[in-house]
Amino acid sequence: MTAGKRIGILTSGGDCAGLNAVIRAVVHRAVLTYGWQVLGIKEGTQGLLQRPVQYQVLDLPQVDGNMMRMGGTILGTTNRGDPFAYPMADGTQKDRSDEIIGGYRELGLDALIGIGGDGSFAILKKLADKGGFQMVGIPKTIDNDLGLTEVSVGYDTAVGVAVEALDRLQPTAASHARVMVLEVMGRDAGHIALAAGIAGGADVVLIPEIAYSIEKIAQKIKQVRSTGRNFALVVVSEAVKTVDGTGVQKLFQGGQKRYGGIGDYIGEKIAEATGAETRVTVLGHVQRGSMPSPRDRLVASAFGVHAVDLIAEGKFDRMVAWSDRGVIDVPITEAIAKYACVELDGAMVKTARGLGISLGD
Repeated sequence: MTAGKRIGILTSGGDCAGLNAVIRAVVHRAVLTYGWQVLGIKEGTQGLLQRPVQYQVLDLPQVDGNMMRMGGTILGTTNRGDPFAYPMADGTQKDRSDEIIGGYRELGLDALIGIGGDGSFAILKKLADKGGFQMVGIPKTIDNDLGLTEVSVGYDTAVGVAVEALDRLQPTAASHARVMVLEVMGRDAGHIALAAGIAGGADVVLIPEIAYSIEKIAQKIKQVRSTGRNFALVVVSEAVKTVDGTGVQKLFQGGQKRYGGIGDYIGEKIAEATGAETRVTVLGHVQRGSMPSPRDRLVASAFGVHAVDLIAEGKFDRMVAWSDRGVIDVPITEAIAKYACVELDGAMVKTARGLGISLGD
């Protein structure tokens, strides 16, 4: 690609810390190195559905160093409305993919950088194949469950927020001789819960990958008490099910269901089994909106630069990834085909067990 080309960038799926650092890096690399124009598409693919298309030209004065410190995304994002089965006001679904492709062409883009997770990449890849346009993906998910990358943008900050919560819960737990239960995000994987539990000195960590029993949890809390300590810290991933295998979800406006409430369930069961006074804290979206950690800013910047370089090299249908202390790129189809849950024989599980943390089994 030569000077004068224009590329688009959008954020799709749930927000997280570090997205603005990605956008900043893309603009700096594209403008300073290649002399390209960068168009930021608003509200993910929703911006391409609107007429006129909703976008803004991104130039260097807009993406200064302060932008890296900002949580969320200046472009906005969306995690609903599959364009191939778009929910209409009358309750029906409509294929609106051609409208999005038309929006892309209306902007005269030469390539698109999509920042998202597995669901977003599957949709964007399908759109790119149908519309015949070029795409590069940048992984972001606080769950860190996207395949073929050791880390995704947003994960480190989410873990940091959870650890800070444990640091704050510990002294109040000790002051009142309580069991504190912290419910953290994690749609299907327990990476946040496990990492935060290890770093935050938890006594029990429950993740969806490992079945648990209330008896084992109670046994650990009683063992903690036997050492003379009057409190305990429990971390539970939102995707953990009840003992009978039921997922705990809440219904939101529009009919959407989201995980939430397993912390209260675990807290009640612990109280019944041990007689301990329990309190439950649900972090929820607090983990998404924080100022990005230094590591998230670094990874986001490296990803953004590499994504632009891929476009310059004519390499598309690729996702940038972190591997062995550096940035690589992998086929998008392979990345979304491989789900990265917590490995039961991996280093983090071994570390937790080695520290005496109960995983409920």
